[in-house]
Amino acid sequence: MISLNQVSKTYETPAGKFAALKDVDLEIRPGEFVGVVGKSGSGKSTLLNMVAGIDRPSSGSVAVAGTEIHTMSENKLAAWRGRNVGFVFQFFQLLPTLTAAENVMLPMDFSKTIALRERRKRAVALLGRVGVERHADKLPATLSGGEQQRVAIARALANEPSLVLADEPTGNLDSITAAAILDLFRDMANRGTTVIIATHEADIARVIDRKIEISDGQIHPQITQMFK
Repeated sequence: MISLNQVSKTYETPAGKFAALKDVDLEIRPGEFVGVVGKSGSGKSTLLNMVAGIDRPSSGSVAVAGTEIHTMSENKLAAWRGRNVGFVFQFFQLLPTLTAAENVMLPMDFSKTIALRERRKRAVALLGRVGVERHADKLPATLSGGEQQRVAIARALANEPSLVLADEPTGNLDSITAAAILDLFRDMANRGTTVIIATHEADIARVIDRKIEISDGQIHPQITQMFK
């Protein structure tokens, strides 16, 4: 599903060059649930951004389902991402003036992969899948943090992506809600979706298939663990 070959990413900063990733090799199978664990600044978010095509490597190659996304133009990459990738952010990133259902419909409106007359119905069904259907017509500000994150997950599933990426999706949630969110990701993987989450959470072994530890922009094979 995903193949990173000798991927490095260097950013120019006022203090000089900063190597966020260093010669990363990584293979992820279709339908695998992978947890990328590391401290702040370790390279977790940059790794997810490479896989999503949000950022480009300074060197190396990134292939997703056989498509070398690092070679695509910005327009083609945006269209590819809209159809194939669902992204869940730590701070939800819901548009405050749109209802929960309207937020979920946004990716459908952008990619036009779902017929116009079906989009509202699908949005409500996805909200039901994550347990917040009753909030379909409410604005994000009226929802709890856990409810907003569930809406964000429903939005990530809007176009039936084969790949879902989540950057610290439980970082602002209480432990009970965080456990429920992780169970939702486990359910996605059970249904065949490839799921990668970047997290500080050490106790994710119960839900993931594999844990990858990253520090200083490098993956440590000796710390990579298989759980299933």
